[in-house]
Amino acid sequence: MSTNEKSEQDWKSSVDSTIKRFPERKDSFTTSSNIEVDRLYYSEGENDSSDQLGFPGQYPYTRGIQPTMYRSRFWTMRQYAGFGSAEETNKRFRYLLDQGQTGLSVAFDLPTQIGYDSDDIMAEGEVGKVGVAIDSLHDMEQLLDQIPLDKVSTSMTINASASVLLCMYIAVGEKQGVPMEKLTGTIQNDILKEYIARGTYIYPPKPSMRLITNIFEYCQKNVPKFNTISISGYHIREAGSTAVQEAAFTIANGIAYVDAALESGLDVDTFAPRLAFFFNAHNNFFEEVAKFRAARRIWAKIMKEQYKAKDPKSWKMRFHTQTGGSTLTAQQPDNNIVRVTLQALAAVMGGTQSLHTNSRDEALSLPTEDSARIALRTQQIIANESGVADTIDPLGGSYYVEELTNVIEEQVQEYLERINEIGGAVQAVEEGYMQREIQQNAYETQKRIEKEEEVIVGLNKFKIDEEVNPDLLKVDEALESAQIKSIEVIRKNRDQESVDNTLAAIRKHVKTKDTNLIPFILDAVKAYATIGEICNVLRDEFGEYIGM
Repeated sequence: MSTNEKSEQDWKSSVDSTIKRFPERKDSFTTSSNIEVDRLYYSEGENDSSDQLGFPGQYPYTRGIQPTMYRSRFWTMRQYAGFGSAEETNKRFRYLLDQGQTGLSVAFDLPTQIGYDSDDIMAEGEVGKVGVAIDSLHDMEQLLDQIPLDKVSTSMTINASASVLLCMYIAVGEKQGVPMEKLTGTIQNDILKEYIARGTYIYPPKPSMRLITNIFEYCQKNVPKFNTISISGYHIREAGSTAVQEAAFTIANGIAYVDAALESGLDVDTFAPRLAFFFNAHNNFFEEVAKFRAARRIWAKIMKEQYKAKDPKSWKMRFHTQTGGSTLTAQQPDNNIVRVTLQALAAVMGGTQSLHTNSRDEALSLPTEDSARIALRTQQIIANESGVADTIDPLGGSYYVEELTNVIEEQVQEYLERINEIGGAVQAVEEGYMQREIQQNAYETQKRIEKEEEVIVGLNKFKIDEEVNPDLLKVDEALESAQIKSIEVIRKNRDQESVDNTLAAIRKHVKTKDTNLIPFILDAVKAYATIGEICNVLRDEFGEYIGM
C-alpha cells in the first residue's frame, strides 16, 4: 500500500469517527442543479503530493484541520463589539446572539487595554470610545449579564492587561455557577505584536512574557478549554505588512511564545493544543487563501519537527480571521460590503475556524446596529447560500493556488531564518527589525496608491461627488462621568482591607520569579480591586516600556 493510499484510508476512518460526534449538516450535498457534491476532491494514486497536501484533519493540515470541515459545522460567526458602558455593550451582544451570532468577541477601550481606570487622568477623553470600559469585576458582571458562559464562547481582544480581564471572566463564570473548567473562548494575550505594530503595551518584553506563560500554566491546569493566546497577525497586516510578512512575523512570534513556555518548565503538549492564531483577510483573494493554507502547513512542520510535539493537536494551527479594516474607505462606504464579502469568502475558502466581518461604516465610526447586522448576514449568506462550505478545501488542486501556497511557504521560511539569525522574535522586536520591514512596505504601498498604480475603487479611481455623512454611532460624552461615579461607588462599598491585602500579595509574589501570579490577580479581582490598581502594582515592579 502506498503512503497516499494509507493516508486516504486514515482520513476516511477519521471521517467516520468525526461524523459520529458531529453529524454532517445534510444527508447529501448537491448543487442547485442537483449535482452531487463530494466531501473532498483529490487525485488518487501515488502522484498526489501527500507530504505537502495530505488530507483534511491530517498532517500537515494544508487542506484543513478537521476531517469534515464545514460539512459538519460552520465556522464560529463572531462580531467584534464593544463601546461605551458594559450595559450598552451587553445589549449589543444579546442583539447579535438573537440574530444568529454563535460567539462573542469583545473590544475594550484604550484605558482598559493599557491598564488605567476610567478616572485616571491618562484615560481622559478615551473612556468607552473604541471599546467597552471595564474598570472592575462589577463592569464585567454587567457586560456578561444574562449571557450563559457555559454555552457561549467568548473572544477577548486584550493583551497587556490580559491577565486581569481573564481573571474577571473566570470570576463572572464562578458567580454564574459555571466552573472554570467549562469556560470556553480565547484571550488574545499577544504582547509581541503590540511592540511590533499596535502600541498598547505596558511592561517591558520579559515581564510581559512571564505573565503570558503564567496564563499558559494556570489555564492548562484550571481552564483547559480556554485558548490561552491568539497569536495575532491581524494588527501586523493593519500596520502595512504584506501577506507574507503577516504570516512570517506571526509564526515567529508563535515560536517565541513556545520557547518562553518551554523555558518556564512546561511540556510542549500541555500548552500547544490551546494556542490559537488571528489573521487578517485582505482583497487579493487567491493570495489570502494561499496564505492561510501555507501558514497551517508551516506551523505543523515547526511543531512536529522542531519541537517534537507528540500530540497531533499540538501541530494544528487553529485561527480566527477578521476582514481587513485598513481596506475600508470612508468614500462610498457601501463598497465596503463588497470588499468584506470577498475577504470573508477568502477566509472560508482558506479554512478559518471563526470569522468576524467588518461593518461598512467602520472607516468612519463604531458600527451601527444595522451595519453590524449586514456584516453578520454576509457570513450567513456565504454559509447557507453559496455552497462553498459543502466540500472541503474547494480550491485545493488549483495550479495557481497550489503554486501560491508553495511560494508563500518559501518566502515565510526565508523571513523565519532571518529572524532566527537575529536571535528570535523578541530580539528582532527590540532591534526594530520587523517594525522597519512593515514600515517600508506601508510606504511603498501608499506611493502606489497615490500614483494610481494600485486602484482603490472610490478613493483614487471611480470617484463620485458625495457628502460622506451616513448615520453614525456616537458614544455619549456623559459616559465618562457616569463611569467615574461607578468606580467611586465600588470603592466606597467594597472591603478595602481585602483589596489592600490582595494587592500586597501580588506585589510580594512579583518578586519571586518562579511564582505564578494568576491566582493572586484572581483574588484581587474578586475583592473588586480595579484594573488600574492591579496594573499599577505590576508597573511599580516591572517598570514601563517606552518603545523604540
